[in-house]
Amino acid sequence: MNEILQGMSKEYLVLLLVISLLFQVISLILAYQIRATLRLVRKENRFLVPGQAWVIAIPLINIFYNFIVVRRLTDSLNNEFFDRQIAVDENPTRKQGYFMAYSFLALNFPLPAFIGYLVVIACLICYINYGIKVNEHKKLLMSNSPRKEN
Repeated sequence: MNEILQGMSKEYLVLLLVISLLFQVISLILAYQIRATLRLVRKENRFLVPGQAWVIAIPLINIFYNFIVVRRLTDSLNNEFFDRQIAVDENPTRKQGYFMAYSFLALNFPLPAFIGYLVVIACLICYINYGIKVNEHKKLLMSNSPRKEN
């Protein structure tokens, strides 16, 4: 391990640390958005408990769990929008979610430096795009919330 670390410059190690922290912060924000969205979905339409969204912020586990969250959030939103009779595209957030999950998976493979930098940029863009899509659907659920009758 010391041989590997001695071969790397301090600037490169700092860059790796900054990128890791950036992804961790983005993962926490995304997990919060997913949790808030799932809380707006009725229990009978959920395929994922809102508290399970935080698992995507756990390093290494999130490599696999991103795929599960994407699939289950999409299915939950499909059910909720169908029940509320809100016209949206079929499988909301699925395409952006899978782009995010696959780009994060690719990020965890050892790649040459140039390709690695491109994957980091692509992954950041996909994470942000997925977060924006989830937030759009959360706002749609909030604006069309079922009215409580007295």
